[in-house]
Amino acid sequence: MKRFFLSLVGFGLCLALLLGKPLNPLALTPRVSLAQAPPPTDQTPGAVQFDSIVLDFQETPQVLSGLPDTLTWLNQNLSLQPTLNSEFSEADHIYVVRGDRTLLERLLASDLAAQTEFIEPNYIYKTTGLSVNDPDYAKQWNLKQIKVEDAWAKGATGKGATVAVIDTGVSQGPDLAQTELVPGYDFVNDRVDAADDHGHGTHVAGTIAQSTNNKYGVAGVAYEAKIMPLKVLSRAGSGTIADIAEAIRFAADQGADVINMSLGGGGDSKLMREAIDYAHSREVVIVAAAGNESNAQASYPAFYPHVIAVSAIGPDETKTPYSNYGEGVDIAAPGGDTRQDALNGILQETINPRTPEQFEFKAFQGTSMAAPHVAGVAALIKAQNRNLSPAEVWMLLQQSARPVEGDSQNHFGAGYLDASKAVKPSLGIGFDWQRLNGKSILARLTIAAILIGILVPRKPQFNPWRLTFLTGILLGSVGFFVLQGVEISGVPSGVFRLLGSAIPEMGGAFWQDPRLNPLFVNTLIPFGLMALFISHRMLKWFVLGLSVGMMAFIAWAWWEASALLWLGTGPIAQLYLLINLLFGGIVTALSFRMALKTQEPMQRS
Repeated sequence: MKRFFLSLVGFGLCLALLLGKPLNPLALTPRVSLAQAPPPTDQTPGAVQFDSIVLDFQETPQVLSGLPDTLTWLNQNLSLQPTLNSEFSEADHIYVVRGDRTLLERLLASDLAAQTEFIEPNYIYKTTGLSVNDPDYAKQWNLKQIKVEDAWAKGATGKGATVAVIDTGVSQGPDLAQTELVPGYDFVNDRVDAADDHGHGTHVAGTIAQSTNNKYGVAGVAYEAKIMPLKVLSRAGSGTIADIAEAIRFAADQGADVINMSLGGGGDSKLMREAIDYAHSREVVIVAAAGNESNAQASYPAFYPHVIAVSAIGPDETKTPYSNYGEGVDIAAPGGDTRQDALNGILQETINPRTPEQFEFKAFQGTSMAAPHVAGVAALIKAQNRNLSPAEVWMLLQQSARPVEGDSQNHFGAGYLDASKAVKPSLGIGFDWQRLNGKSILARLTIAAILIGILVPRKPQFNPWRLTFLTGILLGSVGFFVLQGVEISGVPSGVFRLLGSAIPEMGGAFWQDPRLNPLFVNTLIPFGLMALFISHRMLKWFVLGLSVGMMAFIAWAWWEASALLWLGTGPIAQLYLLINLLFGGIVTALSFRMALKTQEPMQRS
């Protein structure tokens, strides 16, 4: 068994080394001229688009003296019209002819190849920016201002992240048709359908995740993110603190990664503060509009701790006249300024409130329009690393923002939102230490060591350093946690999160829910395995280690008051964890005694 594990570790290290090498075929292919290489095929890297061919003639006296005749021959026999690429090409005798791959192969096989230094495709290069085919994308100055194209080019699209839009509701028009809406709720009318009857919420949702590259309308920041529509504002555009607080808790309980609140008012509220603190404890990033009163303080809920307050700037990157500033403002994003030109607003598709079934494109202005830019970038960040805490997401937003010098009145907070710097490029293979919760891992392993001292009888025939026993403890308490930090391009991070989870975490990791699944946080799992393998010479030690590890995990979850699916974080959840802990302790202690009672003279496993 020990040899098997050592072999497995060795294989994993070798695989990691292999995967760590660059896999770019261009870097592995020697560069040779086309006169020496075979004609390019569709599989040759870069040999995709060209409609002309480059002829670089040799500068030998023999070739140059016969060059006029050669050019005439190409014209008369192949109907080609060789022309100098420019006036600067004459000295190097570089000519260009119109042609495709078939002509290229003919020229390479002809006697002309002997007169040239090379004959090669005149490849067509394009800008490295992402090509967006939404017809009105050119009008979205705001997305270019936050450099979202550069973020998209790094592979950041928001896929896998969910943004809760706490607003007037969201209606799925033609330009949201390809955006996934997860179940939400209408807290104004107490119903499941959270359709928009005002237009504000649909516009906000569009900035966050409007369907992009669908040859229609405009684009969104995190266009592959999911939207959770939560209606708290009526058709008149107003709503109560009670409804908003309930929506915040709903979003946190239903797995939202980011909350956007493009709403605000005056007055502190304990109910709202508690809801925000609850969502923050559930690792939800909360973004809100700073307000449109031109006051020197952000309005509520943006002013609360744990909320990112967003002020508004115009196309010229100056504070808009309406935007709040000063105390409480954290960052600035495009909000629009339509005083002189409607095109300076934020353009998105929304409903016509008079006929909600009709959709139209409108340019709005306000800090309500600025906040969803930040929420969208937060979704890009969370999609790349679901394990980042709200504080870590804010740190990335803050550090990546473009600072504004001389901002003595705090118009811009940390500075201008910059999506390009906030996200990291998709790597072939890498490792992210931020995904590992070192404090939690150390605590669980410490508890496991204490439990061994309490539950395990001091018998000479028991070796606590058995590989099988230690492996069981590892899987039960912390899992192969190092795998949670692995990043491989094209492989969802959820795969490594699942593989690196302890058994009690696997339910939540599989369904991508931050809450613990009670079916997996259950000492019946090792109890059932003990019934099967208590007589097995090696596997019984693995199961006993698994039991100790799971008890350490449950004890830590109880101490931390971790949230459980269906049970929440209250007394019922605490009682469930405590019962499992006590039951597991009794069963594990008895199982150890049974295993040692029947143990033969100790053999190495």
